[in-house]
Amino acid sequence: MGMGGISIWQLLIILAIVLLLFGTKRLKSIGSDLGNAVKGFRSAMTEHEREDTEPKQLEKGAAKRGTEGDKVASAAMADKEKT
Repeated sequence: MGMGGISIWQLLIILAIVLLLFGTKRLKSIGSDLGNAVKGFRSAMTEHEREDTEPKQLEKGAAKRGTEGDKVASAAMADKEKT
């Protein structure tokens, strides 16, 4: 490759050096820890998205109830004014 590019042979040499330094057991544990961290991050993101949508749905429900409540309150006030 050109300047600054890494060839497949260079990547294989780097992989061999990493295997010699850390060993397969340690690399396996590092990989599983990294995988668990990514899984936890994804679940936290989906949970956060659910929490963002739930208040909006609650606000819409409260707004609907609020307009119905306003109608009831204004009708009650009109009844009071009549008497």
